[in-house]
Amino acid sequence: MKYGFFDDEKREYVITRPDTPAPWANYLGSPDYGAIISNNAGGYSFAKSGANGRLLRYVFNGNDQPGRYIYIRDNETKDYWSASWQPVGKDLNEYKSECRHGTGYSIFNADYAGIKSTATYYVPLNSAYEIWALKITNDSGKKRELTVTGFAEFTNNSNYEQDQVNLQYSLFISRTLFEKNRVMQQIHGNLSDVEKSKPVDNKIVTERFFGIAGAEADSWCGDKERFVGLYRSYKNPAGIENGNLNNIASYNENSCGAISAKISLNPGEAKTIAFITGMKYSDEADRIISSYSDTENKINTELNELKNWWHSKFRNLQVNTPSKEFNTMINTWNAYNCFMTFIWSRAASFIYCGLRNGYGYRDTVQDIQGIIHLAPEMAKEKIVFMLSAQVNNGGGLPLVKFTHNPGHEDTPDDASYVKETGHPAYRADDALWLFPTVYKYIAETGDLAFLDQKVPYANTDTGTVYDHLKRAVNFSAQRLGPHGLPAGLYADWNDCLRLGKNGESTFVAFQYYYAMTVIRSFAEYKKDSEYISYINDKQAELKKILNELCWNTDRFIRGFTEAGETIGKRTDPEASMWLNPQSWAVISGFADEEQSEKSLDSVNRILNTKYGALLMDPPYHSHAFEGALAVIYNAGTKENAGIFSQSQGWLILAESLLNHGNRAFQYFMENAPAAWNNNAEIRKMEPYCYGQFTEGKASPHFGRSHVHWLTGTASTVMVGCVEGILGLRPDAAGLKISPSIPSEWKGFTMEKNFRDKRLLITVENPEGKESGCSEFYVNGKKLEEAYIPQEMLTETTEVKLIM
Repeated sequence: MKYGFFDDEKREYVITRPDTPAPWANYLGSPDYGAIISNNAGGYSFAKSGANGRLLRYVFNGNDQPGRYIYIRDNETKDYWSASWQPVGKDLNEYKSECRHGTGYSIFNADYAGIKSTATYYVPLNSAYEIWALKITNDSGKKRELTVTGFAEFTNNSNYEQDQVNLQYSLFISRTLFEKNRVMQQIHGNLSDVEKSKPVDNKIVTERFFGIAGAEADSWCGDKERFVGLYRSYKNPAGIENGNLNNIASYNENSCGAISAKISLNPGEAKTIAFITGMKYSDEADRIISSYSDTENKINTELNELKNWWHSKFRNLQVNTPSKEFNTMINTWNAYNCFMTFIWSRAASFIYCGLRNGYGYRDTVQDIQGIIHLAPEMAKEKIVFMLSAQVNNGGGLPLVKFTHNPGHEDTPDDASYVKETGHPAYRADDALWLFPTVYKYIAETGDLAFLDQKVPYANTDTGTVYDHLKRAVNFSAQRLGPHGLPAGLYADWNDCLRLGKNGESTFVAFQYYYAMTVIRSFAEYKKDSEYISYINDKQAELKKILNELCWNTDRFIRGFTEAGETIGKRTDPEASMWLNPQSWAVISGFADEEQSEKSLDSVNRILNTKYGALLMDPPYHSHAFEGALAVIYNAGTKENAGIFSQSQGWLILAESLLNHGNRAFQYFMENAPAAWNNNAEIRKMEPYCYGQFTEGKASPHFGRSHVHWLTGTASTVMVGCVEGILGLRPDAAGLKISPSIPSEWKGFTMEKNFRDKRLLITVENPEGKESGCSEFYVNGKKLEEAYIPQEMLTETTEVKLIM
């Protein structure tokens, strides 16, 4: 079933049926002020922290309520509806609805009873408040008298848990009042006469506002119960049905902001107003609202700024291939999804409720990779931040607090860190993700000087980036298991594999192998001959162990348990085949040609499905070892033989590196959201963003996807497509182009910004190849290999590759 379509020209997803199988969301704002909005205007907002800065309330795992509601009432007929289909929910035979999710904004078009409305929600660039702009037009042929009401349900405490759970406290600290053109909510307002420099029990007065611009407030309400009414709902609130909000404040009740304005419209006349909300003190709120006196022009200017900012990032790579799904994802939606994970990590969505008050180390360092080719300056800033969260022993802090203070942090070795974050130990893979990420940044920019930049460690000491990487290698070298492979520690990317100090991870061993290849290239640049010799010896030792112990006929095993038992033998009754060791054996450069071909053939034969490759199979049920926590999940779910979407990106890359263009593209299409746009009732999740996992063949809901937006999938699939399928593989000295494409593609084009130069790349495939290059030209000059040295780049560089 189809609920909408991609408008590639405007970079919007257009939802034409509002009764989607799940709330389909978009993100507004930045880390200073974030907002999540569904296609029915459900969602919530927060200042800086989804855990401690919650502003608008939302009930998770429910019916996508409450939200940012704008009600429209005809004062003659007393009929009323909402600018989004919900919450009033008019009959769709009479109510015409369209939602356009764009880059940092969402637009709701509605047509009902001769009134057209366009509600646009956004957070202005570099601002910490949100706008609900409403343009309302009378298309009825007669004069209309309307009341327009905006409604925001405030939390009673900025801490989400306190607001939802600790009601004996949170209900009695909130109150509202009305000032000029806005409802003001005060949290701990009774502290207003206490000096701000002297908080009581770490608490001060916090103020939020909900105001109106472009029209005069006719009535207002600050008490949710009085607005909605007893035994009513957002669908039929008393304040809307009665046509008057009665100017009621709250005191020890659930607070809200509701403001009504009366609007008279002649036939064909239109009017624009704006509701504005944020976490600001009264004086600042007044200044913000006053700045929207020229409402329509200000809104249009801000929306154009927002679109231009986002679209300028996307223009750093644009492709035109025979696949509309590939184009849509790479040009806009995968890129946008990458930025969302880069900005928000796992902080807040409709699944992540906002309580993860910090950045997961492995998550964030991987997320950076997806935007390096689009915004290398932003990537560098975040890489430095994550390096500053590396402990001086080389490991990463499992959770990097939003209040991170480099040089002064506790670590998992300290009980205080464990108590505050809930993370009791190091993970085996955290710091190893630095190697592909730092390498990709330096390769994209040529910024080898970055290796000498000094960055503090999380707890103590300062070192160059090169030193940080050497300590990351040493962290793994000092934590080897009985066979000489990296110990699994608390987890090894797979949070459901607790391998411990004596358990060993093949996956991490391949990461470690790759890390040594990367740091050897940096050591060669720095002429660090002693370290080169050390790395050569260590890598050779590791290679010998992996070949002797981990190759199992047609696959690599997953590792060893604490007791020394093998995980992932081909004869095991459960979990005999694992995906990640096979893809990473290729990505790391470890596997020889025979191992590479056999292991990826096994993946295709044993793990692949029409929705992507299973993380492992068969699922755990009766034969799970003590650290195999995946067994807690239903079969076919998450790590227990689900289709873990992040791993699909690595599989795409691995197949591409083996020049298997058909198979690489097959894996892309199996998991690409856009490819399932016409079967949304199966996938259920948004057809424009990736999810964490899709239920596998062992589940009765095979094909259903979960955990939208904030997933490492966005980054790994982007890397798999850009470096793999498109074959854009930079290094410090230039750019290699080595596509691995479907043989049916006759060619494609790319436009790429690379080191302040514009590349116009044409790929021709007259003989239906999957990979390879027969001829290569740069600005008309024929070269021997498909590689562009940096010195050949011109302001506009024309490139032609014939496969």
